[in-house]
Amino acid sequence: MKLRHVFLLAFFSVAAFPAAAEVTFSADVAPIVFQRCTGCHRPGEAAPFSLMSYDDVAKRGKLVAAVTASRIMPPWQAEPASYAYKDSRRLSDQELATIQEWVKEGMPKGDLDKLPALPNFPDGWQLGPPDLVVKMPKGFHVPAEGPDIYRYIRVPLNLPEEKWVQAIDLRPSSRKVVHHVLYFADDTEGAQKIEAEEEASTANHASMRFTRGMTALGGVAVGAQPHLLPGGLALKLPKNTDLMFQYHFHPTGKEETEQSTIGLYFAKKAPEHTLTGIQLPVSYGFFSGVSIAPGEKDYRIRDSFVLPVDVQAISVGAHAHYIGKVMKMTATFPDGSVKTLLDIKNWDFAWQDRYFFEEPILLPKGTRLDSEVSWDNSDSNPKNPSRPPIQVQWGEQTKDEMGAVSLQVYPASEANLMKLRSTYQGHVRETARERIRKDPTMMAKIREIMGN
Repeated sequence: MKLRHVFLLAFFSVAAFPAAAEVTFSADVAPIVFQRCTGCHRPGEAAPFSLMSYDDVAKRGKLVAAVTASRIMPPWQAEPASYAYKDSRRLSDQELATIQEWVKEGMPKGDLDKLPALPNFPDGWQLGPPDLVVKMPKGFHVPAEGPDIYRYIRVPLNLPEEKWVQAIDLRPSSRKVVHHVLYFADDTEGAQKIEAEEEASTANHASMRFTRGMTALGGVAVGAQPHLLPGGLALKLPKNTDLMFQYHFHPTGKEETEQSTIGLYFAKKAPEHTLTGIQLPVSYGFFSGVSIAPGEKDYRIRDSFVLPVDVQAISVGAHAHYIGKVMKMTATFPDGSVKTLLDIKNWDFAWQDRYFFEEPILLPKGTRLDSEVSWDNSDSNPKNPSRPPIQVQWGEQTKDEMGAVSLQVYPASEANLMKLRSTYQGHVRETARERIRKDPTMMAKIREIMGN
């Protein structure tokens, strides 16, 4: 080929594929940060610094690039599943690449006059003004040092009539010491009994306490956002009921006094459907014989449940402690097709959320739900709190372990609610009986856990 032809070929190649445009903050990075990060990284929220301007982001540009590339941030553990989730904070591969390229190029500003406007974040309550605001009657003292503290705290409501809760938003006064909180409703007599037991106890750990009138209302953990239940769904809050909150406090090196304010959001009317939960393995794996040897990198437990009726799935979530690794739930339909409902490949105890589906998912009768939980108890796991690793058993302390995936559903026909619940409870009982047959000491462990 003549030299002139080579030159012309090179010229037209460059003309056909012009150099990529510069990645700038104003045009490329700000839209990502404002939508995915600023909701928490702003004054009054949980994050330790703001990401609301070019200077904010450029000051920590290398840190932003590192924590997004590792998917530590934004806090969103779930991989893309077979069904889309609402309000996903997960960055796309393209968004990750944009941030990396911007930092690599020296974090150019671009035209800040063309900077997109910050989202219109709510002032105070993220879901708008609550229907009822209550506060812990008194502050709880969290010492500067020591083990994590679990404590039930009663918040009186004095409701003269039945209500239906669509959401609970908890606003801690000392956010850094609150790791997670579980919400329960209980009749006043039962709640006062638990309160008296807690105040008389000097233990840092609250045993699992239940009364006949106690019902679960959900919870919140670090990184989680409040959600209104969709489609008019709500959880029953009977009259003459108090709130019981099980707090997990984490000392931070500074003495704190926590006195949360709680906002409750009520439905206008009773819902047409009743929500219920399907947790696998049952009881957070209590009956699964969890015993993880030091150095074990991939200890797994599994559980399955076949739906006895058609259900609509609303949300899915998971729970484990420090060395949890994989949290997964799939649905195998009667026609043999398999759909993933949740897939967490690298569990992080510090970031727990519930994942709401964009639309309710119909799971027909005969669908088999399969869950899988794994743990990494090796010294190569940077989240392992024990150095060197130790034998880990099932337990409620954070250095113990537990694990499960929970699906929130309602029966497609309300007439099938009792069948769904009784069949699931039968699965729980059979799981317990099988474990007791294998390990006769389980009855003593059950009494110990229940505080009896």
